[in-house]
Amino acid sequence: MHDPSFYEKKLQYPVKVSKCDPRLAKYLIEQYGGADGELAAALRYLNQRYTIPDKVIGLLTDIGTEEFAHLEMIATMVYKLTKDATPEQLREAGLGEHYADHSYALHYHNAAGHPFTVTYIQAKGDPIADLYEDIAAEEKARATYQWLIDLTDDVDLQDSLRFLREREVIHSQRFREAVEILKDHEGEKKVF
Repeated sequence: MHDPSFYEKKLQYPVKVSKCDPRLAKYLIEQYGGADGELAAALRYLNQRYTIPDKVIGLLTDIGTEEFAHLEMIATMVYKLTKDATPEQLREAGLGEHYADHSYALHYHNAAGHPFTVTYIQAKGDPIADLYEDIAAEEKARATYQWLIDLTDDVDLQDSLRFLREREVIHSQRFREAVEILKDHEGEKKVF
């Protein structure tokens, strides 16, 4: 029988951090609560499921759900990078305002400290337009992950960021495939 008091924390991909680095944590928060971050992606795709043809609805469900796993990875990175930081180190890294409002707790905002807003999420109701929006979102996230990799010399952290960057590439490819599926579907002869 399963012991309900036992909980094993397991991420989609391991997150290792070799040192306390609140400066990098500040940058990583972009992928937590920024316009091209994991929360925006998850909400965008799960919302778009309601106006997308059944042929590709599963793709939006699967990728939207995976984005929540990526959000959890980013949260873990930020936590590990800041858990041993002093309030002074957080202030010096540009996280003084965050600390004043939230202490060490995570909060959905971007690297500049602007709170998450639903205006980051687009849903046109046109499947092709929405899928192109999704492709663009994945490509912007891929670029951001590359820039984050460039900002750190922590090889352990770079490994996790590379994993996330590569998942963005795969998601973009899958959305491109979905566009072609829907274009082919539109071209099929309809018999009424």
